[in-house]
Amino acid sequence: MCNHYRLTPDAIPTWREYAGFGLPDEWSETKLDIWPKYQAAIVRTIDGVARLDRMAWGVPTTVPGKRPGSKLTKYVTNVRNLSSPFWRSMLAKPEQRCLVPFTEFAEPKIGQGRAEWWFTVKETPVSCFAGIWRQSEAGEVFAFLTCEPNPLVAPLHPKAMPVVLHPEDYQIWLTADLDAACALAQPFPSQMMAVS
Repeated sequence: MCNHYRLTPDAIPTWREYAGFGLPDEWSETKLDIWPKYQAAIVRTIDGVARLDRMAWGVPTTVPGKRPGSKLTKYVTNVRNLSSPFWRSMLAKPEQRCLVPFTEFAEPKIGQGRAEWWFTVKETPVSCFAGIWRQSEAGEVFAFLTCEPNPLVAPLHPKAMPVVLHPEDYQIWLTADLDAACALAQPFPSQMMAVS
């Protein structure tokens, strides 16, 4: 499960020009490394216009604690079960979908402590995950979808990979009906990616 990704601040203006999204001046302050609960860049539709915004990564959910009657807050960063009523309620509304720009994402090297594999999309300065967002007690938060891993990711992380969108699918993700949006939850082509 992807719980660490990067967005190179210097790449955002290039991507903004390519994707056509507004960019406030303060995005020069964007962090390179993004971890759960960090504020991160997303693109969502506001009044019919796709705009760059900032939200916390991870949707808080309450789960039972180990002691009887206790509760814990868990931050869900990756969404796999698209039929879950909780996630489906967001997926069904185009206005609650978002693009999550990234330059590379990490998966852990099993049995090697904090070491990670880094995956990129070739010849693309910034790519996007398929994300969803909602209002929570902690403010506006987002998570992104995951799917079966492609042949590049699977040997290193067999459980899942983030849903990476092709640029021509950005507007479909932000505007289409539920079935068309869910149909985009497919592994990104291995030949278009690299790992280090």
